[in-house]
Amino acid sequence: MYDDVKFEKSSGNVFKDIGFSDKEAEALSFRTKLTFEVFTLLKKSRLRNVKAAKLLAVDLADILKLKNGDDDHFSLECLSDFRDRLERHIKDRGTLSENDDIKNVTDILGVGK
Repeated sequence: MYDDVKFEKSSGNVFKDIGFSDKEAEALSFRTKLTFEVFTLLKKSRLRNVKAAKLLAVDLADILKLKNGDDDHFSLECLSDFRDRLERHIKDRGTLSENDDIKNVTDILGVGK
C-alpha cells in the first residue's frame, strides 16, 4: 500500500523545500521565527491585549493579528522592536529568568551585521 511513497530529506527550511528561492526562503524563515518570538513573549508577558497594545504602541487589532500569526502588516524592524520591548517589559517585571531560552534570531542569522 505504501510501497510507492517517496520520502525526501528536508533542507531544514520548509520554504526552500516547497520551492522558494534560497533568498526568499531565508527571509520567510527569518520572519516566521521573529513572529514566533513575539508571540511567545506576548504569552509570557501575561499582558492583557489592551495593555500589550499600549506597550507596543499599536492598535488592539494589531495585537490580535500578532497572536494569530498574521505578520504581513509589520516590517522586520517593527517585529524586532516588539520583541525588544516585550523582553524588556518581562525582565523589568522579573518574570523572565536568565535561564529562559529566548533566541535572538537576528544574532543567530547574522542579519544586520
